[in-house]
Amino acid sequence: MGNLQNVGTKESYKAFGLHILSDISFPELMKASEDQYSAEIEIVIDRFLRHGFNANTQSISVADGMVTLQTHDAGVFRIINGNKIIVSPYSWTDEDIIRLYILGTCMGILLLQRSIYPLHGSAVVISGKAYGFIGESGAGKSTLATAFVERGYKLLTDDIIPVTFSSIEKYPIVTPSYPQQKLWQQSLDAFGMDNEELRSIHGRATKFCVPVEERYCADRMPLAGIFELNMSESSENSLEAVNKLEKLPLLFKHTFRQFMIPSMNLSDWHFGLSAKIGNQIPIYRLHRSADGFSAPQLVDLILDTITVGE
Repeated sequence: MGNLQNVGTKESYKAFGLHILSDISFPELMKASEDQYSAEIEIVIDRFLRHGFNANTQSISVADGMVTLQTHDAGVFRIINGNKIIVSPYSWTDEDIIRLYILGTCMGILLLQRSIYPLHGSAVVISGKAYGFIGESGAGKSTLATAFVERGYKLLTDDIIPVTFSSIEKYPIVTPSYPQQKLWQQSLDAFGMDNEELRSIHGRATKFCVPVEERYCADRMPLAGIFELNMSESSENSLEAVNKLEKLPLLFKHTFRQFMIPSMNLSDWHFGLSAKIGNQIPIYRLHRSADGFSAPQLVDLILDTITVGE
């Protein structure tokens, strides 16, 4: 894609329920019609910020409402008070990796700064409610979400699940992120998808960005269930409810960039919201078979579980 270029005039986007005004072009995001004065987040390029930082090291620091992230492969990023991201790229940096950092780690930190609870996973809409799939990297969260999309359900978010609580009804709400998924080549093959027109993710030649504009839900939805996805050594898929004592550590484990929570003084806040989610929302541990492509069978298992629970 080439080196990062300032777009000249700021571009307006909508993602994670927020109006973003950016110096950087984001083809994966939805364009917003709001004027610049209504922007909630500003993304700016400042090539001087990186001066004084050693490009061969990685570090992260927290001070006075801002988090500074230094990377060895992209540049320096500063996330300020939940409303601004400053990008200072190295001269050799490809723009793809800059967008990857901004929409990933930077956005996860910004959501934490805005008291939005970010789970690491994907979510789909089933019967007007959000269901989240969480798990370790490579567990198959996006693949499972795609299996639901292939059945006619809509994607709500991929990679980060932003959770907030309604001030009126007091239940958790999932806000949509943006209409794109990230899928490995083997998942594309299993779904019969062609990668010819897809853009590969920087540094991962066999993982691709998959637009889902027509199969995307842009509305906030109540969170009704969470499924932790795990690989099983068994040839059978299985599912079990997570008991109350296990819910808090499980939610912490699968919070996006959870290592930042103590240093940002958010431990009490996170514990409180985790307790609310754990008390109100059923959480299941889903074991997927290591034999073959099991996503369609997991969809059936989840739908059966949801039906029984209603």
